[in-house]
Amino acid sequence: MTGPKILVVDDEPNIRDLLTTSLRFAGFAVRAVGNGAAAISAVLAEEPDLIVLDVMLPDMNGFSVTKRLRTSGYTAPILFLTAKDDTQDKIMGLTVGGDDYVTKPFSLDEIVARIKAILRRTMQEEDEILIRAGEISMDQDTHEVRVGDHVLELSPTEFKLLRYMMLNPNRVLSKAQILDHVWEYDFNGDAGIVESYISYLRRKIDPVASEPLIQTKRGFGYMLKIAKAS
Repeated sequence: MTGPKILVVDDEPNIRDLLTTSLRFAGFAVRAVGNGAAAISAVLAEEPDLIVLDVMLPDMNGFSVTKRLRTSGYTAPILFLTAKDDTQDKIMGLTVGGDDYVTKPFSLDEIVARIKAILRRTMQEEDEILIRAGEISMDQDTHEVRVGDHVLELSPTEFKLLRYMMLNPNRVLSKAQILDHVWEYDFNGDAGIVESYISYLRRKIDPVASEPLIQTKRGFGYMLKIAKAS
């Protein structure tokens, strides 16, 4: 297989087999494991391009696995599988460093579509290497983001969201526009995901910026406000 490497982590053998077969058919190189410890070992050994990670595992939950992987320096995207259609679970997953989530039962077509969308935004080649917007700079080769002299640690989705805002400074972007450009698929109207990620970015940018840079335009959307050169 020459396609992107996917690690499937689920303790239910039938789900592992189903996902492995479907993803291989879609052109991915797939490895599947059944618990958190095996997932961490597989990631450290093989560095997959994306992980499909069940939240409920027999030895540790998916959130704990994600925290340990992010702490170890693994930055590739993580797609959670959750049995609960629960907002708190979803927010927790995104807070610890996940990039997306799918609620069981899911359709295989939806899983494949979401994986392709995530990989498009995290693996695509960019023409410009360095982007600047006011005091923020972004290197698209190294994925280093700075506010002045301060380096920000961003998840892949935070990076993509900030990049979109930096390419559209002083322009109000609606939640629908952000979903379309950052998530690249129909998120079933769940615009709350945008609010969550805007909040995450503010927590990282505001403490080191000279002033709050991401503004909310109620009823319209969000804007990265950059002082124009005089």
